[in-house]
Amino acid sequence: MDKNTLYQIYLSELLEWNQKFNLTSITDPAAIQIKHFEDSLTILKVVDLKDQRVVDVGSGAGFPGIPLKIERPEIKLTLVEATCKKINFLKALVKKLGLTDIEIIWDRAEKINQDPKYKGKFDLALARAVAKLDKLVGYCLPFLKPGGIFIAQKGPGVDAEIADAQKNLGIKIKEIKKLTLSNGDQRSLVLIKK
Repeated sequence: MDKNTLYQIYLSELLEWNQKFNLTSITDPAAIQIKHFEDSLTILKVVDLKDQRVVDVGSGAGFPGIPLKIERPEIKLTLVEATCKKINFLKALVKKLGLTDIEIIWDRAEKINQDPKYKGKFDLALARAVAKLDKLVGYCLPFLKPGGIFIAQKGPGVDAEIADAQKNLGIKIKEIKKLTLSNGDQRSLVLIKK
């Protein structure tokens, strides 16, 4: 299937499952295209994804992991989600889209990131709309290999979160990339290198 078809199936499944339980508060198809699909793909503006091992922490309805997998099918993707209903959606979606090299884990990130099977095994860790930056660092950095990158997808008001994380955890920010979505919404990608 081509990418457009995959996104149409994704959109259809998201809207159908969202009627049963809350996956997203955004239900307008055009808004989903921008606020979920386009926003997820902002990652590609700061990292060259090829065949890396990627973990999406707090994957929810599959953002940003599934859109990135659609665009870069060669990545090895792990989706971590603590809510069973969302796990069921992700499993059904991945099957319907025919995507491969995806592992879906039903557990809390702070538990699974200590498992030797996952700790220090990833090139890239991603989190979007999960928690404040100081918490995300604790969830995501343990997944990374030395030299791996954690990218937190945040809104425009991320500066206070960055200051808190730097003060409380002593982390060093590699880069902060400010972006604008096609609808004018502001986004900040915070890159932290392990």
